[in-house]
Amino acid sequence: MQDTEDIPAIMATSGDFPTSAAAEEAASQTGSMQEQPGGKVDLTVTEQPGLGVTTTTMTTITQTGGGWSTGLFNVCGDMTTCLLGAFVPCCLDLNLAHQYGECLCLPLLPGSTFAMRVGIRERFKIRGSVCEDWLAVYCCYPLAVCQMIREMKRRLSSQVYQVSTMLQSS
Repeated sequence: MQDTEDIPAIMATSGDFPTSAAAEEAASQTGSMQEQPGGKVDLTVTEQPGLGVTTTTMTTITQTGGGWSTGLFNVCGDMTTCLLGAFVPCCLDLNLAHQYGECLCLPLLPGSTFAMRVGIRERFKIRGSVCEDWLAVYCCYPLAVCQMIREMKRRLSSQVYQVSTMLQSS
């Protein structure tokens, strides 16, 4: 057990506690210390101690994007994805929902592939627009799903982050 004399403390406020050197010093810096009749000491704080210098660290993580890593018509790069997209694109859509982290029932909802394409583009900071996403999904559905699967495979296997840190002092 630690001896109480080793613990620096400020003994304060009413006359029930004895004064200490730390209390007298604190009172001289932040307020007043008056002796009351009967040997009691009144420590009144009239000014709060300052905070000093505070430092705030802000860290920003930005994921680099760019364009789609493969074109819409670049289907021969991944033959498995190409064959699935040609013959059973709905199964490929289920795989895409799973890779995207959504429920496997998502592709059953109307507009879900379009929503996932917009989400992939936003998540990986890929240049493009909602109009381009709509045209790709509704005019070239199997090709769009194949492109999204290829993109998810490439981006999730090697994610690149840029970290910047800024210090602010006040």
